Amino acid sequence: MIGLVVMYFNSLESSLDSVLCENFTDRTDAPGLIVLNKLNFGSKVELFKRFCDDFHLCIPATIEGYEQLITNLNESSRLRNLVVHANWESTDEEGYTFVRLKMSKNGMHQEYRQFSPESFEKMLELFIRTQSSLHGYWEARNDVLYQLTPST
Repeated sequence: MIGLVVMYFNSLESSLDSVLCENFTDRTDAPGLIVLNKLNFGSKVELFKRFCDDFHLCIPATIEGYEQLITNLNESSRLRNLVVHANWESTDEEGYTFVRLKMSKNGMHQEYRQFSPESFEKMLELFIRTQSSLHGYWEARNDVLYQLTPST
C-alpha cells in the first residue's frame, strides 16, 4: 500500500508539473521544467495557485471547484508526507505508526497515526479524485481562455 501511495501521488505531481509547464508556453515544456526543477510539491501548488489567482482576476467568474482543488492538492501533499516519512518499524499491532515529532512551547509531542487498508484506500481515492479535478479545472480554464482570445 505504501508503494501505491507513492505511485499515485507521483502521478498527481506529474499532472501538476504538466499543467504548470503549459502556463509558460504550450510549445515546449523546457521553460516550465527549468522553473520547476528542485521545487517540492508544496511550492508547485503555491505557484499553481498564484497563476490561477492571477487568471481569475481577469475573468468575470470563478471556475467551479477551484478552491476545493487547492485544498485537495495540499491535503494530498500532507498525507503523502505522513506515509513516506513515517517510521514504519515503530508500527504496533493496532497499526499506530510514529509519523513526526512536534515541538512547541509546551515541549515535545510524538505524533502517531493509525494506518489501515481503508485509510490507504481513502488516500488513493483522494489522489485520483484530485488528479481528475486538476484536469477538469485545466480544461475549464482553457475553455474560458479561448473564449476570451480573439480569433484571427
